[in-house]
Amino acid sequence: MKNNKIRNVISHIVLIFLAFLCLFFFYILIINSTRNHFQIQRGFSFIPGKSFLANLKNVLNDANIPVLYGIRNSLIVSAMSAIFATYFSAMTAYGLYAYKFKLRKAAFVFIMLILAMPTQVSALGFVRLVTKMKMINTLWPLFLPAIASPAVFYFMYSYIESSLPMELIDAARIDGSGEFHTFNHIVLPIMKPAMAVQAIFAFVTAWNNYFIPALVISDNKKKTLPILIAALRSADFLKFDMGKVYMLITIAIVPIIIVYILLSKYIVAGVALGGVKE
Repeated sequence: MKNNKIRNVISHIVLIFLAFLCLFFFYILIINSTRNHFQIQRGFSFIPGKSFLANLKNVLNDANIPVLYGIRNSLIVSAMSAIFATYFSAMTAYGLYAYKFKLRKAAFVFIMLILAMPTQVSALGFVRLVTKMKMINTLWPLFLPAIASPAVFYFMYSYIESSLPMELIDAARIDGSGEFHTFNHIVLPIMKPAMAVQAIFAFVTAWNNYFIPALVISDNKKKTLPILIAALRSADFLKFDMGKVYMLITIAIVPIIIVYILLSKYIVAGVALGGVKE
């Protein structure tokens, strides 16, 4: 009994320490967003400053950093990426699970090989393709590739294997249900927990994505928030304002924090989704 109590105490201490480390950096970010450039240069302070509104006004009024356009663009790209990644990955997983064909295993292996391929390897070919399709400097190339998301597919396939009995699909076919009707009205409701988890991760990944938007977007009004943050941080030294930088980072990170807080139960539940077998 004593050993268990000691272990529980040590576990709680470790968890509290890790939680402190995680939250401390967010606290620094929020505190610095309320201080001006000269106060930040003096060092860290636990007490908030009085420059929050001034920093916010400076960020919003900066003609070179269209923040409102950046928020709009990031929301569009992230939302569409989450929708495309979850729906089409679930459809692909259902297709490989429900249909028995000769190249079924080869298709699965091919998708897994794509998962192992770094994005940077195909970046040049992707930019050339986008240019030929006349989609350069548009938001389309930022969320259309989410239709093919190998990581999301693998999670969906693992979940569908453990949660969807083939007998249910066969029964729907016997009753005369079409394949799309079966998928949309029978399979998707079963896969809602997995889709919710992957939608969260796809949204966050697209929101934080810098590499691809930096390659295809040049118009300021079409840039996403990560590009605007990088542009503000690379400003001329004489015009560099740390208060504005921290404020812009705060604006960019607050929506992600809200998403995690509101949907944290799905994230925690999703840790074991793909590994549970009946």
